Amino acid sequence: MLEQLNTRIDAEGLVPANREGMRIYPSLYQVNTRALMQELSRTLGRPSTLDDIPDGYLDEISRQKFDWVWFLGVWQTGTAAQSVSRKNPEWLREFHETLPDFKEDDICGSCFAITGYRTHRDFGGDAALDRLHDRVHLRGMKLLLDFVPNHTALDHEWVEAHPEFYIHGAEEKLRDEPQNYIRIGSQVFAYGRDPYFDGWPDTVQLNYAEPALQSAMTGELERIATHCDGVRCDMAMLVLPEVFERTWGKRPESFWPSAIATVHRPHPDFLFMAEVYWDLEWTLQQQGFNYTYDKRLYDRLRDGEARPVRDHFRADMDFQVKSARFLENHDEPRAAAVFPFEKHRAAAVLTFLCPGLRFFHDGQFQGRTKRLSVHLGRRPDEIVDTAVQEFYAHLLACVNLDAIRNGTWSLLESTPAWEGNWTSDCFVAFCWDGPEDRIIVVTNFAENQSQCYLRIPFTDVAGQSVLLEDLMSHESYERDFNQLSSEGLYLDMKAWGYHVFRVTRLTNS
Repeated sequence: MLEQLNTRIDAEGLVPANREGMRIYPSLYQVNTRALMQELSRTLGRPSTLDDIPDGYLDEISRQKFDWVWFLGVWQTGTAAQSVSRKNPEWLREFHETLPDFKEDDICGSCFAITGYRTHRDFGGDAALDRLHDRVHLRGMKLLLDFVPNHTALDHEWVEAHPEFYIHGAEEKLRDEPQNYIRIGSQVFAYGRDPYFDGWPDTVQLNYAEPALQSAMTGELERIATHCDGVRCDMAMLVLPEVFERTWGKRPESFWPSAIATVHRPHPDFLFMAEVYWDLEWTLQQQGFNYTYDKRLYDRLRDGEARPVRDHFRADMDFQVKSARFLENHDEPRAAAVFPFEKHRAAAVLTFLCPGLRFFHDGQFQGRTKRLSVHLGRRPDEIVDTAVQEFYAHLLACVNLDAIRNGTWSLLESTPAWEGNWTSDCFVAFCWDGPEDRIIVVTNFAENQSQCYLRIPFTDVAGQSVLLEDLMSHESYERDFNQLSSEGLYLDMKAWGYHVFRVTRLTNS
């Protein structure tokens, strides 16, 4: 998006009016706020704030019909996390790999080591955030921000004012597990962590077995809700009672149902999205989350086998409509670095044209290949991959079709093109039925050429010829529906091939 900072948008032509209500399947665009601020500062020749984000930048996101924009990392961080980040050898190796011209000043500390839910003073404070919120609303979008439930920064004011809010350890813990504990003042605190890895050394672990801490964190959520329309909750499963008990040996009361209900009383439409793993997505959906990360789909697409992907789409629709589908984000490697281009396109067609929230990442459309650590404030310059950019322009046009935003979805089955042809198992296909459009999405999600028959599910065009217009290539095919109904649509597709067909009835002459 930054390549278009100076774009001037025609107010009458490109910027949509406020969109009333929310689409059934919305889309979200994630922005790395600190990288954006650094690039703006370089352009302006002075420190930038959220007020300096050009209207044209927001206009471009709105023109692409995003419903949500997530500004990652707006909250105040401190010097303690920055100091840890500047001394960690493993992180430093990554920083040098990301930035060939790396300098220590590029390290600002993790944006998830928060000292308080106040807008960073360098970004203009809460007043600038509220003005950004208003500007986002004027463009028919909603603003998503971060909430980090599991831990705080080492220099959060609660460490001194409310040490009872944190998990503590005895001296032997500090001696035996220095990777998980730290002395602050006269007390030993646990680093924030999950049960499978060593602690994050720039954070301290909150104690959800302490009722006063749960009340305080609910209060933080209430304050955040005055500045935005929703939150992405970092590692949201870590505060579930069963996970917390497994990690810390204490079983707290459930936090999410009561906290979400409290926020919803004055803000009934406030959105909660969970970063969640370990097959706990459904658990958090049941506890009130609007959306949960669908890392399982990402992993299956990365593995490159069609059947697990197809089986993933057999999940109940109650689960699928609350799944956030992505190919990259600030935690995952860049899609253009992980997926060869042909496979990247097929995976993107499946990810962003299936049900759920469609979650895109800043730089994805330009084919960026270097993931930026959350400890860094500057990202490397990269040349725009025009082939990737052109592909996503076509894909976004399909994402924004009404049938794919608001229609009825169903999975399609493929059958062998001839006896003994196993390649029909390589297809993943589904359809959308809307009031104006019928769409069929089909991929040969395999590294080999494949053939199959695919049944057309729409019955009200029986006896007619139908036109299959591929919206990604603009090629069209006329077929007799009776033949499609009896045999199915014959497909012979190259490795990682895909079609997005609009199905229309042709009038007999």
